[in-house]
Amino acid sequence: MIQLLFLVLFVEAVVAFLMLVKIGPLRELVIKSLDQVKMGKGPATVRTIAGTMSVILLSSLMSIVKIQNKGAKLGTMSPMDQVLWRTHLLEASLMGFTLFLGFLVDRIHHYLRKLMDIRSKLGASKEEFEKLEKEKQQLKEKQEKSSKEITIMQKEMSKLTEEVKKLKLESEEKNKKVETAEAHVVALQKQAAELLLEYDRLLEENQNLQT
Repeated sequence: MIQLLFLVLFVEAVVAFLMLVKIGPLRELVIKSLDQVKMGKGPATVRTIAGTMSVILLSSLMSIVKIQNKGAKLGTMSPMDQVLWRTHLLEASLMGFTLFLGFLVDRIHHYLRKLMDIRSKLGASKEEFEKLEKEKQQLKEKQEKSSKEITIMQKEMSKLTEEVKKLKLESEEKNKKVETAEAHVVALQKQAAELLLEYDRLLEENQNLQT
């Protein structure tokens, strides 16, 4: 019994040490092993073993108390009682340490699992944040590119507006020239008509003089 308790205590100490100190992939291996133990009927089995050990621990403590009471009544303990007392005390100590270390291993595993989950979530959040930052940077670059294109288009529109104004002015000047030319043509037509009338009058006078 004592050898078995020493073995269990040693195994629990090794498991606790491997979970507290990261040595290569051993921590992940131990955590996965404990995950498998806690699946299915594992927790019920562990509780049963812990309950049995607690009962044995209480029995050992009661035996220690009985032996002490017996020794107190007799004034001294016999060698046999001393051996039994020491044996029960050792067993009780080992079982107490085993239960305590088992509880400690369970809590360490629980919090390490939580820590790993938090780290994985943080890793995912970090990746998501980096992705958002990248998208933000791309959007910023697109906005800058769009701003440059808008600036170029505004310059082109200003240039086109100036050209339109220039063409409009040229068109107005040409229209004025056309109007002036038309007025000149009308004046020439009037002058030609007057000359024709004068020619007809002179021709008529000439005919009258000849007759």
